[in-house]
Order: sequence, then C-alpha cells, then structure tokens
Amino acid sequence: MYKLLIVDDEPLVQVGIKSMLNWVELDIKVIGTAVNGQAALKIIYEQSPDIVITDVKMPVMSGLELIRKCREQYGDEYPYFIILTSYEDFHMVKEALTYQVTDYLVKMELTPASLTEAVERVLKRIQESANRSSSPESIVHPFYDKFFIRLINNLFESEEQFLLQSKDLNLDFHYDGYVCCYGEMTGNQADSLPMEKQLSLFSTSMQMLKELAGKYRPCFCLSLDTRHFALIFCYEAGQTGSFPYGAELKEILSNISETLTKYYNVSFRCGIGSMVDAPLAICDSYQCSRQASLSTEEKNTIVFFEECVKPDASHNSFNISLFRQDLIKAFEEYDADILNRTLDNLCELFLSHPDHFVQAMDGACNILYLSISLLQDGETIVSGFFRDNPDGYRSIYKQTTVEQIVNWLSSFKRQMCQLFESHHKDYKNHTVANVKKYINAHLKERLSLNEVAAVFGISPNYLSQLFGKHNDVGFSEYINTCKISESKRLLAEGNLKVYEVAEMLGFESAFYFSKVFKKVEGVSPTEYLNSQFM
Repeated sequence: MYKLLIVDDEPLVQVGIKSMLNWVELDIKVIGTAVNGQAALKIIYEQSPDIVITDVKMPVMSGLELIRKCREQYGDEYPYFIILTSYEDFHMVKEALTYQVTDYLVKMELTPASLTEAVERVLKRIQESANRSSSPESIVHPFYDKFFIRLINNLFESEEQFLLQSKDLNLDFHYDGYVCCYGEMTGNQADSLPMEKQLSLFSTSMQMLKELAGKYRPCFCLSLDTRHFALIFCYEAGQTGSFPYGAELKEILSNISETLTKYYNVSFRCGIGSMVDAPLAICDSYQCSRQASLSTEEKNTIVFFEECVKPDASHNSFNISLFRQDLIKAFEEYDADILNRTLDNLCELFLSHPDHFVQAMDGACNILYLSISLLQDGETIVSGFFRDNPDGYRSIYKQTTVEQIVNWLSSFKRQMCQLFESHHKDYKNHTVANVKKYINAHLKERLSLNEVAAVFGISPNYLSQLFGKHNDVGFSEYINTCKISESKRLLAEGNLKVYEVAEMLGFESAFYFSKVFKKVEGVSPTEYLNSQFM
C-alpha cells in the first residue's frame, strides 16, 4: 500500500482531501497531515511517504521550499509531489515544475474526479519507475546492487567495510546459514519477440520472482542482467546441516517457476550452491551455484551442487576476486588505464588456456554483471555497446570458443574504456556530491571519516583529500555545519532541550555540541534561542 502525506496550512483543506476519495480503494494510506513544509519535512524523513499533496504557499516553509529540499536530499523523483495552488499564486507553478513535480491542481477547481486523475498519474509514474529498476531495493538505496555484487564476488576489502555497508543498507545478516542460487530466465516464445518486448517481459518476470521468493523465507535478490539472477536464502539455527534444506528449497523454486510459467510463459533454470555459515562465505556458495547451473537441462532445471560435484569441479568457475583491487578501483574512479590493463591480463590468461572454455565464459560473464551493477544506468549503457547486435550484450552466451569470448571481451573493453575516459573528469565531483547527500541523509548518526569512506569503498585519506579539494570546507567541518543547521531547525520548534538535540544528532555530549554550535554560529545554543524569541 502506498503512503500519502497531506500538507496545507488550512485544516479544512486537509479534511477535504482526506474525505474526498476512498483512498483504500486506490491502495493508498494517508499517514498524516502537516501545516507547513518544515513539519512535513520531518514526517518525510521519518515515515518516507510515496506521495505528497502540498499547498504551494504556506508559512514557516513553503511548498516550493519543501520540494526543493526533498530534491536535494532524495533525488529527482522521490517522493512524488502534487501541488495545490490558488489563481493568485499560479506564477509559482512554473518554478515548482522545474523540481519534477508530477501534477498541480487549482484549489477552487478541485473535484473528486480531478484529484483521482492526478493521483492515478502519480501511481503510473511510480510503477514505471519500479519497472525501470533492476531491483526494488535499489529504489530505496543506490548501493544495494553494488553491495551484493561485491558480496557474491568476494570483492569487499575487509570485514569492517562489509559490516558498515550492510548496516547502512539496513540488511540483516544475523542468520546461521546461507544458500545462494544462480539462475537464468527462459521462455519458449520470448526469443522471437522484439527486443523491447523481451526486456519488458523479463523485467516483469524478475519482479515477480523476487516477490515470490521473499514470501517463502528470508531472502536477498539480485538481478545480474535482464535474464540472470542470484537468490540468497537465509536459515536460522536448526535449519542448517549437511543437506536438510534440499527438498524444501527445490519445492520453493519449482513453485516459483510454475507461477512464472502460468502468468508469463516464463520459467528458469537454476543451480543451487552449498550451505555456508557466514555472510562473507556467500561468495563460495555463489560459485558453487554457478557450477551447478552448468548441469541443468530441459528435464532437470533445478540442480544442487552436491548432486553434480566432481573431483575437478572447483576448477570450473573463475575466481574474479584475484583481480579485486584493480576492478573496484577502475569502476569506482572511472580509470580507463586500470580497466584496460586488467582486462588485457584476463584475455591473455584465457588465451593461454584455450581448453578452459567454462572458466573463460564464467569470467567474462562476471565482468558483464559487474559492469551492469556498478555503473549508474549500467543496463542501458552496456546495451548501447551492442546495439548493432541482434542479441545485444547477451551475445556473450552464444560464444563457443575461448577465442570468441576474448574477442567479445576485447570489444567490450574498448567501449568501456571510452566511457571511462569521458566520465573520469567528472568522477571526483560526482563522488563528493554523493558523499554530501549521504551525510545529509544520516545527520542523526555519529559520522566518522573511516565509516563514510568504507560505505563508498574508498580509503579515508583519499576521501579526505577529495573532499577538501572539491568542496568549500573539509569533511569534518561540512558535517558539523550540516548538523548545526539541522539543530537550529529542531531548536526552533521549541519542543526539545539543548541536550536532547545534541543526543538526537549524535554528539558525544551536550558540552561538545555547544562548543561546535558556537564555533559555527558564533553564539551558544542558549544565546541563539534567546535571540529568536526577543
């Protein structure tokens, strides 16, 4: 159910909007009301509404200022705004539209029909946005896909980095066992469809796959490309062991496949890895699941690693983590030289073992998945590399020799390096901008240089230098300025004591908070409050 917030300084307007429609029938819940933008901003931060209907002109903080602050903190779409305006304030609509407002309504002309039409347009945009995303969690947090790509490929630099990023994403890894599955969507008639319809079909199918998997047991889901996916099923104590989960897991996957076939005429082949007992060992289960997937066939679409394991099975997957540092640095910093050198080394390695076709295919596919997940709009970018090929980037799966795989990878490398060269100049400013957004979204936490650097996968020293060079103030000073700005807002509301605000914003003590406040504002918190009420 979608969440709606109503913002207007006229109580009668609030009541009127709440009673004008049957919101439940629209699958919408009204989570609250606010009398100005400042109060609304607090509710948005705490309850994350999907839709906000707001008056454009209000005391304390206008609707325009509310929208502007939300766009700075949450991006161009979230939350979705419908603005209310009077004829005399209609000139403000033009400015509001520059902030990607979904719709506007004139108060004097507001009717159930016009409100319904506006809400339905918003719901359509929300759904379109969801369909564009390869992962529902990525709407909530831009680092979700990157996190799991690093996890399944053993690309975390340290356990500390893993713990900090999983905490930031609010991911629970307090389970006793994990099993990774690697699969591919298949459809008897899908290949004959135009590419646009294929993408739509498999995007919708992938969404259903993720929703169904989570209903059976705790599970993390990741789209690797339009057809390939990874599922990580989580187990409590007593559910782990040598192989007790097999029958249940096979039944779950079979049920999901049957549902996909029923609704979309799509099913999947899936390899199931071994049970592991630690989050950082999920990469081992993933490699086993990829190995098991090689043994799937039309009459046996779900295969366990334990069922197909052979003495040399461990050599049939490529350990991409051997190139961990170079690959992460290349993608994070858009460094074409590092990427070129790393992929050249990979191609030389593959060519020196022409009989190791499976390993070469596995390595090339992992590079493909890394690119799609680690690059912003990766799916679109990589698809553009192969726009002249009828199979798109999926042509990698049709290569039959190591030499053909190397040729595919070399073509991919040339275009990726061109992309990196064009983006490298903007990378540093882009990183600083993202760090600033992260800081503003976590003002109520104790933010340290080490923790924030770990979240972004860069060294503390590098982040400090980057921030100082591409920002007006240093890292710590920027955090203090943002926290003090937020503290002024909280103090102005008049409901909180100085020590309560200090605690809320993660300061170690009220004394230290007052010291920082005076350094930034030139007066103590108490003096500031007194000046506001004089």
